[in-house]
Amino acid sequence: MTTILVTGGTGTLGRLVTERLREGGHEVRVLSRHSEPYAVDLVKGGAGLDAAVEGVEVIVHCASSPRGGDERAAGHLIAAARRAGVRHLVYISIVGVDRVPLGYYRTKLAVERLIEDSGLGWTVLRTTQFHDLVLQILQGLAKLPVLLLPAGLRDQPIEVSEVADRLAELALGGPAGRVADMGGPQVRTFPDLARAYLRASGRRRRLLNVRLPGKAFRAARDGGHLTPQRAVGKGTFEEFLAKPLG
Repeated sequence: MTTILVTGGTGTLGRLVTERLREGGHEVRVLSRHSEPYAVDLVKGGAGLDAAVEGVEVIVHCASSPRGGDERAAGHLIAAARRAGVRHLVYISIVGVDRVPLGYYRTKLAVERLIEDSGLGWTVLRTTQFHDLVLQILQGLAKLPVLLLPAGLRDQPIEVSEVADRLAELALGGPAGRVADMGGPQVRTFPDLARAYLRASGRRRRLLNVRLPGKAFRAARDGGHLTPQRAVGKGTFEEFLAKPLG
């Protein structure tokens, strides 16, 4: 039995990773800001982090926030892992962090580099966007009478449970460095994804493509966040939409 710490263990991905590892008979500690007994704010660090990491062999680092602080959080986690003698740190990242100049992507890439230079055994997995995120975006856009879509943008959404399966597998293996990316089964245009969402939700909206300026959107239109050669996911967006949403 391996003792494993999952940061962000109450989130969309972390919760599933925790379930997979516990089903395998492993002791899993869940670290998040409000989850006792390991309620820790990674951005602040502190003694609670050392207590959470003590005796841990593997860390799966799922905690992340687009609002900022990921680099500081990673620094605190790495320092605690060194003190505790953790043998393996697994990190979930995003396809295209080195190609699409979004602020959040730059931060994810910086965290990757911190982990690579940490002196710890490490594994980094990059995936495309989860179905859940695409749904949230479309739900927000559909609040208007006209559904405004980024012109020329495509996506390759993946089922989060498949990513959880892969992360759990990586956590139980040895440090592997940067492993092969995971992409969803299909590269889809945003109008295509929007029509699938509208059919599933029973809504009617007119679609309007809007060309967005800037280097980040240009890189995205060029497919910097896609990995069609690694379309290893199985679940489609339509299959995700057909499931009851918790």
